[in-house]
Amino acid sequence: MNDSFLLQRIQEREDQQALRQLVSGYRGIDFCSNDYLGIATSNLLAFGNEGYKSGSTGSRLLTGNNRFTEETEIRVADFHQSPAALFFNSGYDANTGLLSCVPQRGDTILYDALSHASIRDGLRLSLAASHAFRHNDTADLKKKMEGCPGRIFVVTESLFSMDGDLAPLVEIAGLCSQRGALLVIDEAHATGVIGSRGEGLVQSLGLEQQCFARIHTFGKALGCHGAVLLGSRLLRDYLVNFCRQFMYTTALPPVAIAAIGQSYSLFPAMTAERMQLGLLTSLFQSADLQLTRLKSDTPVQSVIIPGNRAARELASACVAGGCDVRAILYPTVPRGAERVRITLHAFNTAAQLHQLVRSIGLFTATRQAPGLIS
Repeated sequence: MNDSFLLQRIQEREDQQALRQLVSGYRGIDFCSNDYLGIATSNLLAFGNEGYKSGSTGSRLLTGNNRFTEETEIRVADFHQSPAALFFNSGYDANTGLLSCVPQRGDTILYDALSHASIRDGLRLSLAASHAFRHNDTADLKKKMEGCPGRIFVVTESLFSMDGDLAPLVEIAGLCSQRGALLVIDEAHATGVIGSRGEGLVQSLGLEQQCFARIHTFGKALGCHGAVLLGSRLLRDYLVNFCRQFMYTTALPPVAIAAIGQSYSLFPAMTAERMQLGLLTSLFQSADLQLTRLKSDTPVQSVIIPGNRAARELASACVAGGCDVRAILYPTVPRGAERVRITLHAFNTAAQLHQLVRSIGLFTATRQAPGLIS
């Protein structure tokens, strides 16, 4: 089989210092995973001999549905104060599924310019027209709404996974109410982290009634797998009938559903862990760093260091200092906004955070030494 036609694009990525490679395990203190509350690595979801099946045998529309799954969906919907819930195999499936099948030709989707790739891929699959508004810029969103044809959908994240900032949801929801637009919120990184019970930003602001749809994912703070799409019972029925990402895939197995249920028994009460996240966030934001640090009051922190090579070098220096972080490179982020993303966890200590800050400081001092600036 001749696969040489793939080589050119791989070489282009390598020339840009942007070639991705798989890394096994951790390379030091974890400052890179999405396990915010430590549920995934603490064995809190261990099952013993409960006997949950590892396979669901088919799609939900064939043999993969069961009362256990439906009861867990109802429980999750109740927690998030939503009329209905529908499980998906991932947040990616939920986003691409919703956006590809609900907005129709002649409709308009307005989305935050820093929206996740799963949202952007859903837009590509949609028959509706789509336009970005400037990141968290409600004035630009209001302007973009003027003269939009058809039904308007406004799509944003609540906690942005690269910059770590929060969307101005009160203002956005107000604009949607004024214009009759339908609001879709991806709460992936806010789930388990934002709110007194980890319910997410929407509920913490009392905006759940103003959302057309919400997506919460389970693979981050909740420490398991899958996602849920929250909305009306009519939306749930529509997705069951028209969403290809739901219809044509094997359902989550009972063992995954059990893990979701266990996590919803755990994370709402993890107040001390959320307080620790807040403490570490404050410590990092107040640390003396010579590199540009994005303002963030969440566990997602970013240190900007332009250039793929420079970002890789900073990440390597942190790993050498015993702290595992990952470089985020162009084209994942815009050119000039390359960075090292630091993810804080409830199990990280203040001493470990100081160790990370020292590693960044030593790297900066080395780069600023005469003759060593790259």
